[in-house]
Amino acid sequence: MIKISERGLQMPASPIRKLVPYAEAAKKRGIKVYHLNIGQPDIKTPDEAFNALRNINMKTAEYSHSAGLESYRRGLADYYKNVGIEVSYQDILITTGGSEAIIFAFLATMNPGDEVIIPEPFYTNYNGFAVQAGVNIVPVTSGIETGFALPPISEFEKKITPKTKAILVCNPNNPTGYLYSKSELEQLRDLVLKHNLFLFTDEVYREFCYDGAEHYSVLQMEGLDEHAVLFDSVSKRYSECGTRVGALVSRNKQIIETALKYAQARLSPPLLGQIAAEASLKVGKDYFTEVNTEYRTRRDCVIEALNKIEGVYAPMPRGSFYTILRLPVQDAEHFCVWMLQDFNYNGETVMLAPAAGFYSTPGLGKNEARIAYVLKTEDLTKAVTVLEEGLKAYKKLF
Repeated sequence: MIKISERGLQMPASPIRKLVPYAEAAKKRGIKVYHLNIGQPDIKTPDEAFNALRNINMKTAEYSHSAGLESYRRGLADYYKNVGIEVSYQDILITTGGSEAIIFAFLATMNPGDEVIIPEPFYTNYNGFAVQAGVNIVPVTSGIETGFALPPISEFEKKITPKTKAILVCNPNNPTGYLYSKSELEQLRDLVLKHNLFLFTDEVYREFCYDGAEHYSVLQMEGLDEHAVLFDSVSKRYSECGTRVGALVSRNKQIIETALKYAQARLSPPLLGQIAAEASLKVGKDYFTEVNTEYRTRRDCVIEALNKIEGVYAPMPRGSFYTILRLPVQDAEHFCVWMLQDFNYNGETVMLAPAAGFYSTPGLGKNEARIAYVLKTEDLTKAVTVLEEGLKAYKKLF
């Protein structure tokens, strides 16, 4: 039999999407599924984006520049300036989603076999990006008891080897909702300078910080011009997941120049997506104020309700729109499949993302799941009720 590649075999399935067949089967049986498994916001995409697409006046949908439309990059540089980040449009490379920005950064800065240190649990697709680039993820474990705060810097330093090239953090964090403080980021800065490493930060949830907390960017810190690389996207900021427009941002000219070669090989980022994203830069602050308030309301609703369920613990997230919760089960994946395959409460069930797939260390996260509070509060309340009834029924069987 002809064989596929070892890289293909090593490529992990997404724990966020791997249970989709069970959800689809449940829907075919007439069961309503509350999707808490994926960060697909139900927030309305700004009118500016759709109006720009409706008003396109071109006869040919041409390739854009491989680095992205210059007008969009200039507009994005102005956006960053307004949030306290000083960069030139030449420091920005537009990518096909934030995902491509991460892949380009890995390919531009690391050789096969090199290592990147990441606090776990982490966004599961980092695993897939690492496999594609031939690099190895080295985890540093954070715990639910601390709300998934940054582990002690000494734990990072213990993991550094001659193969270590970078540290990556997501801030605010997916999947935990933790918001790293300026002090925590400064500790990481000092560490990467000490060991001459890159510091990657995934900042796609920058606008979603709560309780008066403010986001602090890696590109706001002094001394990191050659070391800092920022990943960004419009997917969550403007609820434009389907436009597939992200950005790689760095003052390190070599990184941008090297990433551009990969960008040229894929020709150009999505033209129509860039048009929508550029128009979205005109969205006023009121949009973000309303969205932030809505997510904070959803967060408060769902976290309070979850922690009332016997045996469930969910720390209070201060950013993004996720949290990891501990469940009173031994195998969260088995429970999540059972909820979709064998359970419903008044014709409804819930889809969660088993958390083991967000850890790199085998055995961790077995009794945890990630939820995304991207539904309106009425649906979140119903979903938590269904989850509670499901746990009661599950515990009687297993």
